[in-house]
Amino acid sequence: MARKRKGRDISGWLVVDKPAGITSTAVVNKVRWALDAKKAGHAGTLDPDATGVLAVALGEATKTVPYITDALKSYVFTARLGQATNTDDAEGEVIAESPIRPDDAAIKAALGGFVGDIMQVPPQFSAVKVDGERAYKKARDGEEMALAARPLWVEELLLIDRPDEDHVVLEMTCGKGGYVRAIARDLGEALGCFAHVESLRRVWSGPFQADQGLSLEQIDASAKTPDLDAHIQPLEVGLNELPEVRCLAESVAKLRNGNPAPVIASGVDYGEEVWASFDGQAIAVGSYRGGELHPSRVFVR
Repeated sequence: MARKRKGRDISGWLVVDKPAGITSTAVVNKVRWALDAKKAGHAGTLDPDATGVLAVALGEATKTVPYITDALKSYVFTARLGQATNTDDAEGEVIAESPIRPDDAAIKAALGGFVGDIMQVPPQFSAVKVDGERAYKKARDGEEMALAARPLWVEELLLIDRPDEDHVVLEMTCGKGGYVRAIARDLGEALGCFAHVESLRRVWSGPFQADQGLSLEQIDASAKTPDLDAHIQPLEVGLNELPEVRCLAESVAKLRNGNPAPVIASGVDYGEEVWASFDGQAIAVGSYRGGELHPSRVFVR
């Protein structure tokens, strides 16, 4: 018989302003401990040296993680021109150098090639699986891999500062699965000067903003107290990209049991994915079909 996981049954979102030097998994573990939460997970990994928004889902909110992962997100990053590294960031070994330093006009012109629907090859040091093993593990063993290009939607890529001739500060808004390190690498190649990411910050992810985030010091200081609970955002925030329909009282039990049930909807297309609420609380996510919700995920609290 499986052991029952200990902890509180709490559901919602806690936004962390992740510092550099710690993994996303370690942040989740810290939050779970501080809240004595039974279940927690994050919506989108940040590299250990990256900072910014790490949205931690608690309890039933973990069922809404895919909607945050799929949402647009924004990064501000500094690219070091003139050097390529084997990791595409400052932690790696320099593998190529160039004396070329393009001017701002050339950089702005090149950025247009990275906006819209693009294909992106992940960094060698990435979590992409190759033959059942993470690419970064193979890369650490000195193996060079031919990783397949992946589609990425880039909403916007802007030059926002040029501190000196060796550095550019860029802001990118993109969809799911983007590697900022790959953007810097490919931009350097397009400009003929090489480049890698020197620093990276995620400033927002879906509905979550960096200025909402708690520091690890704040989490430590208020751990196991109602003060920390007060920062938990509702589960429903993770569903704001989906249309909302409303449950009838008699539909709640049916939906929670995974069965189709009548809902009240306005402006929703047949077959569209929606979430259903009753008294403001999420009951289920599913497909809207002719006045009924056919649930694919249900929330039990």
